[in-house]
Amino acid sequence: MRANGGGDELTGAAPTRRGEGNGPQALKLTRMPVDRNSPQPLHAQVAAVLRSEIRDHEMPPGATLPSEATLRDRFGVARSVVRQALAALVTEGLVRREQGRAPVVASPQEHRRLVQRATGLFEQFSRSGLALRTRVVHLVPASPPPQVAEYLGTTDTMRLERLRSVGSEPVAYVRTWLPSARVRGLTEELLTDASLHHVLETTLGIRPVSGRRQVRAVPADARLAEALALPEGAPLLLLEGGGADQLGRPLEWFATWHRADRVAFEVELSEQNEQLRLTPAPDLLPIEPSAVPPSSPALGRARDLVDRLRDELDSLAGGGTDAR
Repeated sequence: MRANGGGDELTGAAPTRRGEGNGPQALKLTRMPVDRNSPQPLHAQVAAVLRSEIRDHEMPPGATLPSEATLRDRFGVARSVVRQALAALVTEGLVRREQGRAPVVASPQEHRRLVQRATGLFEQFSRSGLALRTRVVHLVPASPPPQVAEYLGTTDTMRLERLRSVGSEPVAYVRTWLPSARVRGLTEELLTDASLHHVLETTLGIRPVSGRRQVRAVPADARLAEALALPEGAPLLLLEGGGADQLGRPLEWFATWHRADRVAFEVELSEQNEQLRLTPAPDLLPIEPSAVPPSSPALGRARDLVDRLRDELDSLAGGGTDAR
């Protein structure tokens, strides 16, 4: 590895996918000395740059990372700092390290969610052995849209907005409307890195047990794109609906925007469960944040997947033998 004459770039072998058979190509890594006056630890600064390059596919899945010596020279830090940064990326699932081999960029991990379960995202991820982080963005009194007010039977509501992440990677943004009179005592502290349903049950004695769900493919507007670390217009899977408590009383209305490249919806089907249907989404609620759907091949593919799932469910509900 040698420095170019200008001193601003390092030149060496490009990371390549295993099994592609192509020889290494020239790779230029811009020197990025860390900010030693920043309160952010040096290894965190290094990890942040590498994380961004992985997510932007400058280093695609399967690519071998530059050597520790190269990264040391690039960032102007000790090799121990580089190792800390790489360890953090391994923990986040962005980098895969095997004994005796150089670390490589891991393939994106796809998380799965059962659509028809009353349990929330937190519980489902926990059962899969994944630690879902939750940051409360807003918990404020707010007037709901008319359709939400009609469902909950009140205009005195709380608007709860949360960002859900696995490691440092955001996977979903959630907006929930709750009747203020029934959730007094609910705080941001209680909901941080916690399940709303678990908090409602253990703190207030309210147990969400039933509800209806709708799935649709939507584009990310500027606000959602920023929150979920995606380009504007990227496809999202929106799961929305209402939930009731153990006495059948309306308890919540929620909308959850999932990253379509990280979360897959699963539906368990049986001949005995013919009420399970994925119906065309009516104009129940304005999608908030709103966006005019751009023309996007990725968004079209996401909508096609939803349409195929809807057709399969309709066939099963109608008793079709082909779907058994």
